[in-house]
Amino acid sequence: MSWIITTPESEYPWYLRLFYTLQKRKLGWVPEPVLLWGRTPRVFIAFVRLYKAFDRKSSPLESSLRSLLMVRISQINICPFCIDLNSSHAMERGIPLEKLEALDQYLESPLFSEREKIALEFAEAITITGRKVEPSLQDRLKANFSDDAIIELAGLIAYQNMSSKFNAGLDVPAQGFCKPH
Repeated sequence: MSWIITTPESEYPWYLRLFYTLQKRKLGWVPEPVLLWGRTPRVFIAFVRLYKAFDRKSSPLESSLRSLLMVRISQINICPFCIDLNSSHAMERGIPLEKLEALDQYLESPLFSEREKIALEFAEAITITGRKVEPSLQDRLKANFSDDAIIELAGLIAYQNMSSKFNAGLDVPAQGFCKPH
């Protein structure tokens, strides 16, 4: 449990306690970030809705690409919780463990498509302080993604940066989503 959580679950609003009950049924526990975000219920609801807006079937970005981006951003931001959770989602979406293990070497790895490499490079340019999106990367993005997909890429990258920086800043540990094989 986080060093910052001091509010008992019984003091959260009823609709969050209902959500916590569903989390307990599904997972057996309430993940720590859910309790942390729950301290600001309106923000938590907006946060969850934003995630669901990005993680929809009609997204111009395939679910496996979204997962790769979320894991890579989590690695860059050194967020054990996010790496754990997002790696679990990635494997549920069919991404092999071997590919996840090679993620920090994606540019040299034959496991990644050109489209994935470009999106991951974009994520790094946005995430790593001091980098910027160079014109050559803009050109490669435009050649491989629609305008709507590029906007969605930027939004998803920003979302995952917020999430992983929040959890890393509050020292949230991995919570066992991604079980060792």
